[in-house]
Parts: sequence; C-alpha cells; structure tokens
Amino acid sequence: MPPKAILFDLDDTLWPIAPVIAAAETLLHDWLATHAPRVAQQFSIEVLRQHRLAMLNAQPHFHGNLIELRRAGLLAAFETAGEDAALVEQAIVHFLAARNRVQPYDDVLPGLAWMRQRMLLGSISNGNADLEIIGLAQHFKVSIAASEFGVAKPDASIFLAGCAALGVAPSEAVYVGDDLYFDVTGAQGAGMRAIWMNRKGSDAHLAAGVQPDAICANFDELLLWLQGQLED
Repeated sequence: MPPKAILFDLDDTLWPIAPVIAAAETLLHDWLATHAPRVAQQFSIEVLRQHRLAMLNAQPHFHGNLIELRRAGLLAAFETAGEDAALVEQAIVHFLAARNRVQPYDDVLPGLAWMRQRMLLGSISNGNADLEIIGLAQHFKVSIAASEFGVAKPDASIFLAGCAALGVAPSEAVYVGDDLYFDVTGAQGAGMRAIWMNRKGSDAHLAAGVQPDAICANFDELLLWLQGQLED
C-alpha cells in the first residue's frame, strides 16, 4: 500500500544531537559556576550525567520526559550543595535555549520539501526539541512530544495517536527513526512500517533481531524508497 503519511523521530534522525547536548551542558555548567557556584564546584558535567543515568535506570518513566529528568537531577544537586532551588528553572531555560540550536543534516530540508508535496508529515519524539524555535514546524502537520502526550515510545499508543491525528490508518503510515528499539520495534508494534535511519552504517539490527521495513543511510535513500512505494 502506498504510504499516505510519514512520521519522523527528531534527534539523530533529522539532526545530530550529541554535539548539541554537549554544548548545552557546557553552557549550563558555566551558568551554574556564576549563579550556583557550589553546585558547579561539587558536580562536574560528567557527575551530573551519571546521576541522571542512575535516576533513569531507577525510574524508567523519565524516558518520556527527559527535561523532567534533568530538572530532577539539578534539584538533587542544588539540595546537596545547599544552593537555592528556585534557580533551577532559570538553569533549565538556559539549557533548553542551547539544546534547540540544532543543525539539520544537509539532506533533510530538501527531503522534507519533496515529501510535503506528496504525503502528510508528522513527528513523534521522546526528546525536548521545539520545532517552532528550530524553524521546522511548518513542515509537519502533527508533532507529538512524549512529555506532553504522557506516554513515550516505544509504546504503541503514541504512534497510534500520530496516525489518528493525521487521519490515516497505521498501515498507511511510515515511521522513520534512528533507534531500533524505540523507533523501529515501537512503530512496527503499532502496525506501521518502520524505516531505520542508519547514518552510521551499523549492523546492530542483526544482533538485535530487528527487521526494519527498510534501512536508509540518508534522506536520499529514503526518497528513493518512497518513490518506489508511491509508484507501486
């Protein structure tokens, strides 16, 4: 069945996220050094990261709201260091401003423009990207964030909500993402076709026993796959 809609993951699918997060965490730590120096002195960037990972392992529900995870980590650090917890919200604002300074992969904007002419576009993300701030919101008819929806990928309900919002059946929609578990198995579990955006040339799907409906190294390969589907 030719797809009527295509929905996307955001981080590491439309843009690389690791350098963005690294820069945002550096900016945040510099801000802490000025405004909450005892936190900055007692907690390095790496120590804060390790504490968040421990929280995530103990409380997996944070997968659906990563900014709440970061807020909880900062609140714990502020309490330990004896700093004013009222400053945490300012810290989050500074972090989010830097976190949204993403640079889409070169193939993304032309690819989205091509797809917008042929099908409905949407996004489903567990992350904190703000498409309005980033400047990509106009490409998507529907954008669902797990933090607002209340359930995170790979739960089928968030994928089904995306399809319903676009007015298509799951079998009429394709999901594209970089994560085999959250994106590929999640979308397939909801009855969608799932494309693994594998920009690194990994063969991790073999060991994981996951079979994406297609594997694409970039948007050029994605467009070729879609052309084939639309012509059938």
